[in-house]
Amino acid sequence: MYFFFLFFGGLSVFILGLIMGMIKYSVMCEWMMYMFNSFNVEMMLLIDWVSLLFISFVMLISSMIILYSFIYMMNDKFIKRFIFLIIMFVLSMILMIISPSIISIMFGWDGLGLVSYCLIIFYQNYISYNSGMVTVLCNRVGDVGMLMAIGLMMMGGSWNLMYTKLDGSMLVIIMFMLMIAAITKSAQIPFSSWLPMAMAAPTPVSALVHSSTLVTAGVYLMIRFNNLLVVSGMSKILFFLSVVTMFMSGLMANLETDLKKIIALSTLSQLGLMMMILGVGLEMIAFYHLLVHAIFKSMLFMCAGLILHSMMNNQDIRLFGNLKEMMPFIMMCFFIANLALCGFPFMAGFYSKDLIMEVVYSLNLNIYMLLFIMISLMFTVSYSIRLFYYMFFSNMKFYSYMKFKYIWTKGLYILIKLMS
Repeated sequence: MYFFFLFFGGLSVFILGLIMGMIKYSVMCEWMMYMFNSFNVEMMLLIDWVSLLFISFVMLISSMIILYSFIYMMNDKFIKRFIFLIIMFVLSMILMIISPSIISIMFGWDGLGLVSYCLIIFYQNYISYNSGMVTVLCNRVGDVGMLMAIGLMMMGGSWNLMYTKLDGSMLVIIMFMLMIAAITKSAQIPFSSWLPMAMAAPTPVSALVHSSTLVTAGVYLMIRFNNLLVVSGMSKILFFLSVVTMFMSGLMANLETDLKKIIALSTLSQLGLMMMILGVGLEMIAFYHLLVHAIFKSMLFMCAGLILHSMMNNQDIRLFGNLKEMMPFIMMCFFIANLALCGFPFMAGFYSKDLIMEVVYSLNLNIYMLLFIMISLMFTVSYSIRLFYYMFFSNMKFYSYMKFKYIWTKGLYILIKLMS
């Protein structure tokens, strides 16, 4: 039931978003929640083509994740609780997407933090608990920045950044606080430690939360307020932090041996790429890359989940090998998603990455920063090739020979559904 509602709802919202984009039409709903003298708390909803397209992608991916979860976790006795948490997460994400006011954004923002913590500690063990605590404490720093921005915006007469009138110094402070909130949620340096640790969650959670929704919430916030980010001068700081994040995550992914952590670090690298182009002021390129990245990264996570299931939940890629003989269909899906991640010509990631590099080459940049960006994008190709070789083309190990029949009866069934 949840699958059909989210899938067909996502398709309907996608078509509506395309129509609203073509006719350049948007709707803003506003109602008063609380009023005392000149102190007004208003709930606002902004429905335009950007928000509708993002909502449609969230709903479509979450519908596939729910279908995947019913089979992947069929033996888990708490599967209903898990699906309920996924639905709560999607609702929090939708509330954050359609909110232009900081007050209404805060409701969805805190809902994302709370539900993601519950999902990370779903497997109730010591590692999951530690990972959940690191995640929630890192995200609390961003929540403090959001609350301070709310307090400072009272001086401007409105909590909607589209309406508020603030002088230069106050705008700089508010945008700095919102930037802190965005980089904590999107795991940019110095708050990037929580994303690899969050891989203690079930694989369907990683495919939804840590590829297409939670980590892109900060990017979406910066897309909405990108003009104010550039005017306030905070975009230069964001550009520097994102380039450092890209470089460090790409380097770490080339040295990591845990399959899910490698994919998490690649997510971190792509988030750095989105934040970097937002620092330049080109929010629509970042938005396109956000959408296509959500598709191929969730596909990577789902393929990884099936591979881990067949390897008796072992995540060390050094113990994999020659899996092309046992799971050619999964290998094909993994290969296509990897090509899109690397920006191979005429794949989904190519169109955004090519345009991003064209913009970067035309900027008046420091030569060292340009070198860092180029090396970071090369790292993406190198860790993708390394991961693919270790899993599918290296010599067969003992773990690679397990549960051959299980893969063909269940793995192929899941992936045919996903591809359809």
